[in-house]
Amino acid sequence: MQIRRVHDEESRRAALRDIERLWNAAPGTEERETVRVLADLVELYESRHFAVPEADPIEVLEFAISDMGRSQKELGHILGSSSRASEVMNRKRALTIEMIDKISRAWRIPVAALAKPYRLAPSERLPRRSQKNSRQSA
Repeated sequence: MQIRRVHDEESRRAALRDIERLWNAAPGTEERETVRVLADLVELYESRHFAVPEADPIEVLEFAISDMGRSQKELGHILGSSSRASEVMNRKRALTIEMIDKISRAWRIPVAALAKPYRLAPSERLPRRSQKNSRQSA
């Protein structure tokens, strides 16, 4: 396999296909090193051609829904359920690497825009009962 410079959208897509094909290569193999080199080339291309907003990942998704013609229903299809999309958008569930990858591919949003730390909504769980109270009621 010949590694080429990533210089346009077509070469970026080709590099991403090669990365996907070689993704599970065993550590220490030439294929694994090829994945690393291709990932570096794609990252360099994306950093030069796709401005990563200073927004957090949920703000990026909100922008995609409001200004790019996407919908939360579409996000639900990408993530596998509408409830999961709702939890993500309401900051009750953190994006996973798998989710980030799926969204990035489907909506062509750079991974770097989605793979940032962000705040989640405070948990609304009920306070745990003390051990003393739970022993008394047993």
